This record gives sequence, C-alpha cells and structure tokens, in this order.
Amino acid sequence: MADYPVSKTALFIDGLNLHATSRALGFDVDHKRFLRQSGSQGSIVRAFYYTRTIEGHEFSSARRLIDWLEYNGVTVVTKPINEFVDASGRRKVKYSMAVDLAVDAMELADQVDQMVLVSGDGNFRSLVEAVQRRGVRVTVISTLAARSAMVADELRRQPDAFIELVDLRPKIARIVAAPRVRPNVRDPVPNELT
Repeated sequence: MADYPVSKTALFIDGLNLHATSRALGFDVDHKRFLRQSGSQGSIVRAFYYTRTIEGHEFSSARRLIDWLEYNGVTVVTKPINEFVDASGRRKVKYSMAVDLAVDAMELADQVDQMVLVSGDGNFRSLVEAVQRRGVRVTVISTLAARSAMVADELRRQPDAFIELVDLRPKIARIVAAPRVRPNVRDPVPNELT
C-alpha cells in the first residue's frame, strides 16, 4: 500500500453563520467534536474562527467559547459591532468579517492543499474561486435543509465539495447529558431474595 502525503488543511469558520445555521437545524455545535471531525480529512495546519464582540461586554456569553478556542489552537478573529442611527432614525448594526477571512485565506492559499469554509455567505464565492485558481481544493459546509436555505446558491455551486451540515449532526452536535436521578432515601431497598 502506497503512502500518500497527508493533506494540509486550513479551516475558516464564520462563527455567527455556523451558530445561526446549526440553530436553524435544531442543534448546538460541540466545537471540540467539530474540530476533531474537520481534521479527519487531513492535517489542520491553521484554524480560524471569526465572530463579533459587543464593546463594553467583556464577559459576554461568547467569551468562554473564544477562550476555549484560543486555548485549543484556533485563531479567533473578533471585530466589534458598529451601531449607528440611519437617516430614518432607525438603529442599525454593521458587522462583517468577510474581508478579514478573505485576506487570511489568500495568505494561506500557497501553503495548504485544501480549505474548508464554514459559511453560507454568497460574498465568499469569488474568494473560493480565487483560492481554487491557486490549486487549493475547497469544501464549503452549510445547509439547504433548514426551512430557508442558509447557503447562497452561488457559494454552494462553486466549491469542489459541499457538505450538508445536517449530515454532520451525529458527529458534531453537543450531547446533552441526561440528568442524574437520585434515589429517594425513603424508598425501600428492593429485596431480590424474596
């Protein structure tokens, strides 16, 4: 049997997109299981997780996840949410990590064999195409299985492979432990000898 070189993989996770997609499918992602599953196709040389932060909320609910990811070797890229009031007086939120993700992907394109992009954002189609021109195999993970598709059609059609997130559910879903039942001390001990 011939030895084949292990594929060098870069993983790019659009954190908010992954969260929204898994929630639309009715489960929470166990990030430890997700990273292990992502590495099953090759050696992950770099992993990035892109998310937003809210200024002044140092102890947000995402902080524990961010700390865990960083501790486990994932590069976490955060950007504060910019809030503004439009001309109609409506409060708007502006947030985009697309440029940050695209720059990181292009910088690594010559150092990896494949790229895994976890996002459904159609803005990434041209990035996928540019990385493919450099000889990198691209896989996109998202879903069509939710009530409304969470992946743009142009992004789903561009990569070398598309993985349906719902198909990964058994391997990456957070497993909720059943509550432990405490015996009632007033219940008689069963006598198995009678």
